[in-house]
Amino acid sequence: MEPNTIDPKIPDGDLHEKWDKHRFDLKLVSPANRPRYKIIVVGTGLAGASAAATLSELGYQVEIFCIQDSPRRAHSIAAQGGINAAKNYPNDGDTVWRLFYDTLKGGDFRAREANVYRLAQVANNIIDQCVAQGVPFAREYGGYLANRSFGGAQVSRTFYARGQTGQQLLLGAYSALMKEVNRGNVQIHTRSEMVDLVVEDGIAKGIIVRNLLSGEFTRHAAHCVILATGGYSNVFHLSTNAMVSNCSAIYRAYKKGAFFANPSFTQIHPTCVPRSGHYQSKLTLMSESLRNDGRVWVPTDSEDHRSAEDIPESDRDYFLERQYPSFGNLVPRDVASRAVKNICDAGRGVGPVGQSVYLDFGTAIENQGSQVIEEKYGNLFQMYEEITSDDPYRTPMRIYPASHYTMGGLWVDYNLMSNIAGLFVIGEANFSDHGANRLGASALMQGLADGYFIVPSTVADYLAVQPAIDLDPDRASFRADEHKARGCYADFVTGKGKIPVDDLHHELGAIMWDRVGMSRSAQGLEVAIKQIRQLRGKYRHSACVPGDANDLNEQLEKAGRIADFIDLGELMALDARSREESCGAHFREEHQSSQHEPIRDDTHFQHVALWEYRGENELPEKHLEELEFKWLKPETRSYR
Repeated sequence: MEPNTIDPKIPDGDLHEKWDKHRFDLKLVSPANRPRYKIIVVGTGLAGASAAATLSELGYQVEIFCIQDSPRRAHSIAAQGGINAAKNYPNDGDTVWRLFYDTLKGGDFRAREANVYRLAQVANNIIDQCVAQGVPFAREYGGYLANRSFGGAQVSRTFYARGQTGQQLLLGAYSALMKEVNRGNVQIHTRSEMVDLVVEDGIAKGIIVRNLLSGEFTRHAAHCVILATGGYSNVFHLSTNAMVSNCSAIYRAYKKGAFFANPSFTQIHPTCVPRSGHYQSKLTLMSESLRNDGRVWVPTDSEDHRSAEDIPESDRDYFLERQYPSFGNLVPRDVASRAVKNICDAGRGVGPVGQSVYLDFGTAIENQGSQVIEEKYGNLFQMYEEITSDDPYRTPMRIYPASHYTMGGLWVDYNLMSNIAGLFVIGEANFSDHGANRLGASALMQGLADGYFIVPSTVADYLAVQPAIDLDPDRASFRADEHKARGCYADFVTGKGKIPVDDLHHELGAIMWDRVGMSRSAQGLEVAIKQIRQLRGKYRHSACVPGDANDLNEQLEKAGRIADFIDLGELMALDARSREESCGAHFREEHQSSQHEPIRDDTHFQHVALWEYRGENELPEKHLEELEFKWLKPETRSYR
């Protein structure tokens, strides 16, 4: 059966004017009527906090939910390197069009032109907004905002606050949010997890929430729901994400009918502290900004086991600079990750088990001085030394790729609304802007663009034609969904299994990393699908969840999330199996050049793959959104 084709509702008109004209065409809600509408926001990272603050400032009632004890603990705080915008302060030739081109090319032409251009266009406003909030971006000696380079670009457009950019941007959004909480316009629920989406007649009406401290279930109704819950890299068990980061909100929305788009598009970050033991719980990111001054290398001779500082320049292979002379160490993340993997797979890696390469700052320290390098990266160097006991000023860092970001997510149209009316999805939780690979410093850009500047306009267009009726969370649909959620969590704690859920998550992660990770094959994906299905049965019959459902129970929290990860893992493998091409971070071993570069198939796969849930033990149904390129012709992506 041929897949259905889905309309993304991209407005007509010239690309440069499309968003501005569309904003004019969008319906408005008058200031007098806005307080009559309630909006639920799930997630308090950059996307969620900025959206909630902005919508509250406009006059809407807002309820916001997070699983952490404070919005400031959202995982956005961990972003290190920076945020992109085409301000062209260095006068090095940057433009909005170049940012658009770099982002679309970086995603290997698997994203919508209109969405990517809008992102590039809005980015400049983000910098102005954040400076006005007092975000302490780095500045040049004369007081101008400083920029540095990131992968996949030949200009310097990344604004940064040392290695703490995410933290500073989140504090700005948090300040705006708490101002509205203090005014009484936002009601905030911490330590509260969305466990289901309530849908009536194809329209999102609210959510079911479990209090993580008491185990109490509550029902919350709204005129629309915004999901801003981040990505799902923890499906790999070991990732750079916070350990509480999960897929449950978006996956449960998927089970209620929301399309899941390109779930196999997951990003591996090349510069992470290598894994050190079997029972490690997460991995630590080393910012991409380090590749501005750090040089990646391995010994020329694979049998050279001297310490790094004893190996002379003549015996070093700066392989990224050799393979990609135009971009050198600043190739995009997928390209750098594959290059590192290939070196290590060839037996040329360094470290105790040969699963790492060097990131060396010796040349930069010699040319610029250690004080300048400390000003740029001091906190990152300190973090690395605390983890490894090695001093990066004296000894090169050791790095290896790790799961980091997910380009896939719930499908949304141009207005960031899913196929479920009234359900908006923003930030990393949606799929919309990055295609098959995200360029560095673009995650913060998308989160704040969606939250501050896009969804406030598009939500108004939806609400303008919705009656501002009183909301009743005691309706039958809410009670039924709450009853079902209670039953699911009760089943977890009444099971008779003996295997800790963390062990089963570890087992899932090994399957995903080995078969659905940096490199994929038809045979490996078939094996992965079979193993995940076996793991699901094992989980249902053997998982051990101690404690009570009506109290604080972290193992119970994990149980629900890991069950969703197992189901999502199968969906990712199905999606990867169906995409018979290599593009961006989706690398199929059958589709590569003699130089191990991806071979894209625009004839058959120039589309977004959308998956529709068809029920337990049923295969999902695949739909397509065809991608059209009117302004940039897809080209073979090369950084050589």
